[in-house]
Amino acid sequence: MFAYTHDAETGGLLLNDSTPMFSKEPRPVYAPELDTLGFDKHFQYSKQEDVPYMWAEANCYWYRGEIVAKTKGGNLYSKPELEIVLNGEGNPILQKKTRLKEVDIVAMVEKNRILMEVISQNAMKKVFDIYKRYKKKLDCFHVAFSGGKDSIVMLDLVMKSLPKSSFVVVFGDTGMEFPDTYVTVDEIEQQCRNAEILFYRAESHFNPNDSWRLFGPPSRTLRWCCYVHKSAPQTLKLREVLGKVDYTGMDFVGVRVHESTSRFDYTFENYGEKQKGQFSHNPILDWTSAEVWIYTFAENLVINRAYKLGNPRAGCLFCPMGGGKADSFRNITYPSQIENYTNIIRELVDDKNIESYITNGGWVARQNGRDLKNNPSRCIEQIIDGQLEIRVINPKSDINEWIKTLGDIPYSYTIIKKEDGYVFSFSERIDKTPYAKLFKQVTYKSAYCVECRVCEANCRNGCISFSNGLSIENCDHCGQCHSIRRGCLVYNSVQQPKNGGTAMKSLNSFADHAPKPDWVRLYFDKPNEFLADNSLGPMQISIFKKFLSHATLIEKNASSNFTELVRKIGWNTEQAWGLILIQLAYNNPQIRWYIEKMSPEEEFPRKSIEDMLMSLAITKKDASSIIKAFKRLCELPLGKKLNFGTVTDKGRNIDTLTRLKCTLEDNRVILYSLYKFAETCEGYFQFTLSRLLDHTVESPGLSPTLIFGLDRNDMERYLNGLSAEYPEFINVTFTHDLDKISLREDKTSEDVLTLF
Repeated sequence: MFAYTHDAETGGLLLNDSTPMFSKEPRPVYAPELDTLGFDKHFQYSKQEDVPYMWAEANCYWYRGEIVAKTKGGNLYSKPELEIVLNGEGNPILQKKTRLKEVDIVAMVEKNRILMEVISQNAMKKVFDIYKRYKKKLDCFHVAFSGGKDSIVMLDLVMKSLPKSSFVVVFGDTGMEFPDTYVTVDEIEQQCRNAEILFYRAESHFNPNDSWRLFGPPSRTLRWCCYVHKSAPQTLKLREVLGKVDYTGMDFVGVRVHESTSRFDYTFENYGEKQKGQFSHNPILDWTSAEVWIYTFAENLVINRAYKLGNPRAGCLFCPMGGGKADSFRNITYPSQIENYTNIIRELVDDKNIESYITNGGWVARQNGRDLKNNPSRCIEQIIDGQLEIRVINPKSDINEWIKTLGDIPYSYTIIKKEDGYVFSFSERIDKTPYAKLFKQVTYKSAYCVECRVCEANCRNGCISFSNGLSIENCDHCGQCHSIRRGCLVYNSVQQPKNGGTAMKSLNSFADHAPKPDWVRLYFDKPNEFLADNSLGPMQISIFKKFLSHATLIEKNASSNFTELVRKIGWNTEQAWGLILIQLAYNNPQIRWYIEKMSPEEEFPRKSIEDMLMSLAITKKDASSIIKAFKRLCELPLGKKLNFGTVTDKGRNIDTLTRLKCTLEDNRVILYSLYKFAETCEGYFQFTLSRLLDHTVESPGLSPTLIFGLDRNDMERYLNGLSAEYPEFINVTFTHDLDKISLREDKTSEDVLTLF
């Protein structure tokens, strides 16, 4: 709710009554983390864990109001490098051998007491108001507890706001938690029992070691683990506790918008977004981590030791959403538990460079079952004589049970039993109808179902049961069991890519002939003459023409109007290359891949990029070409003027690749990008800034924040300027924050170009 500064007097945080645009999520730093990073070689401090010495914001370490150190790099098997910050004279900000003072917790809490009372009272009022409004309408209220700092604070607020008998606490035990989380949960459970608050643990019937082998390792796009080990067990546990299959409840969740840009569209209250058919309330949605930590210290709440060891978050121990420095600390602090999961990856994945695949994040980029050993397809589709036939080999469950979920079917189908399975067939003519998708999904469910119980949890009426094998009775055909991606989480995770994934080879647009600066200069000097007469080889000119075409600089082998505009602006300017980058982002798959997969300001080792590409069935040779092309592109004005990216070399080879935040001052380029985004999303002319910052949403349109690597503060500056200078194109509505961006529907991206 409030912004903060670093307080030199207490060594802590000091809130002020301004509103933060986006928190840097500070966290306290204790002696174990200092030891791990090597601070003990520079400064002196006691090895106690009761009180922190510093605060960390991402890679920056603050002591008594000043940044005294930064970290760089780090991955699963190498810890981050510590860099001591120097002043203008080249001396350390904090002198060597300085004895560090502990944060004065008592004084920090007192300095923030008045604002924290406002914050906490506001949250408790929200909790009580929601309880009062729904207590006669719902079957239960429950706190979704995780053992992390946010859920501990949220539980404390709920305990202070509601009668002890009015809610229960449910710990979603994934089986993959930090070891110290279980210690924390034990302590909180005892506190609840002492207060006569019911506390339950919900866990999957699968051990994670088994589920990883059944589903394959989770990845950023294949997050089956959240459903199997968290949401479904919590739903089933509450059904068991309440004795009611179709219960409706309200869960209090400790989610906060400042944790990530993807959460900026979250609301305090919602229905069905966390669990199907259930209400959720997020009491501390607008809190920053500064407020969470100050409240924790003020109320003397339990602190999960995982934080004191240097882990910024305490979710699942080996999560595909982690990476970099976070993975480094997890492996340093819990090596045997991490090794358990890396050994499973070694066992399951067929990759001759398996150690690099693990270290550089190949496993987190997995998109299908191509890399898994002993993973033959059990669903084979083919069209024979106008019939689409799906051959199912060794099915795991009965197709006739899953067929019950479809209801009255207006199309005919046949099921022919075979010795090793069956053949499901229907007319090829209905392949584009919704029923074709449903027909395919019931075969996927039949072929791959491992009884994970997610379909059972999704069914609000209790029609699906796995108590004695699969049984579906009195199905009302609500379709919730089909809302799972591709119908089955296992199938979605282990399916083989169509055609072996060869379609992705088109990603290598430039082969080994990405454009050079001289080619670009000669083209803009005399566009049409260059196209007709140049010294490039046949392959070079062919690839360069593809680049020019994707940049819309040529049309039908002649220079375009866009070329003339770029020459008018000045072809060697950031404005020109900002516009060119937008065209390339939409038309060139290789440029789009760099934009979507390479987070801005993150240094990627060459091997990491290779692994990410090869997980898409790209050959090592093509991956090498794509990496070399990135360097070539960075040598163009795209890199030199617009600051698109950079590389470092090791000898004659590229060592690391980094996509950078573009240095773009002309807000008209952003306006053009906004209109391209709206038009590509088929008329999406109204949206929020939070939507632009949420890059997890699948969309044909590319947000300017993604294309140019911009953050919230950057976009606010651009939007403020655009709204003032070009009201005939854009209007920005201010409420709590930049809430709504409206583009004029009678304008187009071509109209924006006329502004140049």
